[in-house]
Amino acid sequence: MTQHRYQTYETAWCPGCGNHSILKALQATLESLNFNPHDVLILGGIGQAPKTPQYITCNSFCGLHGRAVPPAVAAKITNPNLKVIIHSGDGDTYGEGGNHFIHNIRRNVDIAHFVHDNQLYALTKGQASPTTMEGMVTPVQVAGSMSIPFNPLVMALGAGAGFVARGFSGRPEHLTELMKRAINYKGYALVDIFQNCITFNKLNTYAWYNNHVYELDDSHDTGDLDAAIRLAAEFGDKIPIGVLYEKPMPDYHSKHAQLKDGQVLSGRDNDPAVINRLISTFV
Repeated sequence: MTQHRYQTYETAWCPGCGNHSILKALQATLESLNFNPHDVLILGGIGQAPKTPQYITCNSFCGLHGRAVPPAVAAKITNPNLKVIIHSGDGDTYGEGGNHFIHNIRRNVDIAHFVHDNQLYALTKGQASPTTMEGMVTPVQVAGSMSIPFNPLVMALGAGAGFVARGFSGRPEHLTELMKRAINYKGYALVDIFQNCITFNKLNTYAWYNNHVYELDDSHDTGDLDAAIRLAAEFGDKIPIGVLYEKPMPDYHSKHAQLKDGQVLSGRDNDPAVINRLISTFV
């Protein structure tokens, strides 16, 4: 029997939920990259997807709803030797966390962000999320969602992200390769991951995703921004999955005078008297 360094644990997810496949892909990714568990930090906000850090052996942190990015940024800035990964849902990331999502693209802190996109809020019983398809009926939107769906890939590309990809929980080997590339990318890397919610989303089922997605091949130039935007906007009978865009860009540390030489803030000495004096100015 294979002994994994990254153990996974019993979850609170429904049987058949796409989160199970995403967790297995994450485990396979971290095992293949040969990182030590104590060198990896996985963070989440609130929701079913952000429970992921609780179910695998490594450092973990679960914050507030939509607030996974700020502590992830703080951890990476403080200790650049950590491999920092966020697991969050479409509502958690693009709804409550939309502001943080956009502005970390601008900062380009070296973080891999895996968004479990089931196109609704699953933890809170299935109401529409930013990515819910227009017209979809939910327990809250009983006449159908009337909002235009948010396209995270188009937004990320428009905001200047250097790595933008989409995966599907039903293609675990393909998803594992996307995760590897995202983690190895030097800067902010977004992977939007389609996953089925077996309990609340009866429209975007496993079969629906499986019938609609197609894998990009080597003919796609991942350095072509215009082509990436066209692919990101392609959401109909066929939806592309794979790396849409990948371009080397200076990350936050390389542009910061106090961080660009690989300095680790967490290892610096500090003077408690100075800290107490600064705190006292806010009292």
